[in-house]
Amino acid sequence: SLAAPSLAAAIAAAFARDLSPAELAALNRSLVLAADHELNASTFAARVAASTGADVYGCVSAALAALSGPRHGGAADRVDALLVEAGPAERVEQVVHDRQRRGEVIEGFAHPIYAPHSDPRGHMLVDLARGLRGDAPEVQSVLALVDAMQNGGFGGPSIDVGLVAITRALGLPGESATALFALGRTVGWVAHSLEQYEAGFLVRPRARYRDDREATHRDPM
Repeated sequence: SLAAPSLAAAIAAAFARDLSPAELAALNRSLVLAADHELNASTFAARVAASTGADVYGCVSAALAALSGPRHGGAADRVDALLVEAGPAERVEQVVHDRQRRGEVIEGFAHPIYAPHSDPRGHMLVDLARGLRGDAPEVQSVLALVDAMQNGGFGGPSIDVGLVAITRALGLPGESATALFALGRTVGWVAHSLEQYEAGFLVRPRARYRDDREATHRDPM
């Protein structure tokens, strides 16, 4: 069992942070918001592993392997890197414009599941960070990024940006947002695995072979 009274308190202790009750509540809310989100890649990986009869540790390992891929779990770290590059909040908009001129995508906005609307988890976490330490330079840079993207018509913040905002508001180490996401999502991975055990069938999608010649070489009309 955990020596700390809650998972949020255990995380704070692991990072050697003495958080106030309000900060612990914010950290706990972040974990809850990260707990589940349909069948994204890591959750699907956990269910596939569970369907084979793998134990819960194997299912979570499969999910973590999927999360380690940059197309799934890397967005928060790249948002953090952009903010480190920008430095003060006053420079964030210019860095965003420079990257966009180079054809680079600013990640963490306009979540495809919610398009054309915004990810409600992202807004909740950003607002939570603003309420905790909205005057802190580390948080102000996140708020400047959100303003720059929304004013440019690129949509609202996703949970990735929201978790970066929370980790900065709580004084957690840089690039810890993905770890925070994984800790919260582990609850969902385990729940999905247990549900798949109960379902009792092997997840085995079918594939259809396609000969490329069928697409490129057709009989003349």
